[in-house]
Amino acid sequence: TGHTVALVDTSEDVLKASLKGIEMSLKRVVKKKFADKPQAGEEFLQKVLQNVSTSTDAASTAQSADLVLEAIVENLKVKQDLFGGLDKVAPNHTIFASNTSSLPISDIASSTSRLDRFGGLHFFNPVPMMKLVEVIGTSATSQDTFDSLLNFSKALGKTPVSCKDTPGFIVNRLLVPYMMESVRLHERGHGSKEDIDIAMKLGAGYPMGPFELLDYVGLDTAKFIIDGWSAMDPENPLFVPSEMLNKLVADGKYGRKTGEGFYKYK
Repeated sequence: TGHTVALVDTSEDVLKASLKGIEMSLKRVVKKKFADKPQAGEEFLQKVLQNVSTSTDAASTAQSADLVLEAIVENLKVKQDLFGGLDKVAPNHTIFASNTSSLPISDIASSTSRLDRFGGLHFFNPVPMMKLVEVIGTSATSQDTFDSLLNFSKALGKTPVSCKDTPGFIVNRLLVPYMMESVRLHERGHGSKEDIDIAMKLGAGYPMGPFELLDYVGLDTAKFIIDGWSAMDPENPLFVPSEMLNKLVADGKYGRKTGEGFYKYK
C-alpha cells in the first residue's frame, strides 16, 4: 500500500522472526501474482520490505508516527501504561488505536490526553486472509479520527465495519456467547461436542463447529474474555462462566496450541 511501517517489540528475536514471516508471506504473494514476471516480483518484494523497519524502542518510533496501532497482551493496565507513555512523546496529530478484541477502548484511552484521537482497529486472524476490520469509536472519538481509521482500513484492502465501544464490538459479542452456550449445552448433557459441531457445520453452514473454533481461538483466550465480561456485567446470563472451560484451562489444555482442548491434536 506504500505505507511506511515500524514494527515494535521488546524482543529482537521476536522482531527477526516477524520479519522472516513477513518475507515468507510476501514471497507467496509474489509467486502467485508475478508467476511469469520473476524480475518484477523480486522488485515488488524488495520495495515492500524497504518500507518495513523494526525497533525495540516504542517511544522513539512513536515520535514520527501518524498512527500507533497496539496489539500487545490483553491486559488493561499494560495497555494503559504503554499508551500513557507514548502519549507524552507522540506528535499531537498522531492517532492511537488498539487491536483489542475484548477490552473497552475508552478504558484504554483514559490513560492519555488524546481521547478524540483514540479508537479501535480490530483485525481478524489470519490477518492477510481475513477481509474484516472492526473500526471502533468511543463517545470521545472525533469524526475526523474515525474517518481516518475507516480510510486506513480501506487502503489496506480490508472491509471495515463501524462499531460502538461495547463488549466484544460486533463479531465477538455474537460469537463468544454462542460458543459459551454450546459449552453449556454440552455441560447439561443435551449434546455431545461432536454432534454439536456437526450440527452447526451442516445445519448452519459454519466452517467450524463451536468446540473446534474454541480450540482454534484458545480456551485461555475465551476464558479471559468471558471472565472480563462477567465481571463488568455479572447479571447477564450470556456472560456466565463455564466450569468445564475453567477446568480445561486450569489443566493447561488451551486447545490446538497446547495439543489438547476439547479435542486432542497430534
